[in-house]
Amino acid sequence: MTITFASFIFAFLFLFKAVQKNTFFILYATAMILASYYCESQLGWRVRPFSKVAIMLFVLFHLPLINFFTFAAYGRDKRCAQRGEWRIPEVQLHTLELLGGTIGAIIGQKFFHHKNKKKSYMATFFATIVIQVGVILYILRALRLL
Repeated sequence: MTITFASFIFAFLFLFKAVQKNTFFILYATAMILASYYCESQLGWRVRPFSKVAIMLFVLFHLPLINFFTFAAYGRDKRCAQRGEWRIPEVQLHTLELLGGTIGAIIGQKFFHHKNKKKSYMATFFATIVIQVGVILYILRALRLL
């Protein structure tokens, strides 16, 4: 993975308002860029930007990190709810889910017993899952794996 590839992806995503104010996404982006820097400088993993290897390395780091930060966002939101503090907006939680943090969201819902009874939230959550399944099927068909 290259810093160029990761930086380009995050610069594109920062065009969206839901991402600009999302502290957990900013932490995630920082972790991804630091991981790519470490791989390039310390491990010598130098690949061409936008090559298949760069994309695969990006996905390899992306999935665990986005799910970790989504889980952390659910924990923070639950703690803020219990203390009566300012909460994380639902659009920010849904943005993290849509970017691939669905598994972290499911674990966060079960572990923290949070956001799993609110019907409007869960409807949007399941719509996010349907969108992700559609994108995955489209990619698999485009790669002729399905």
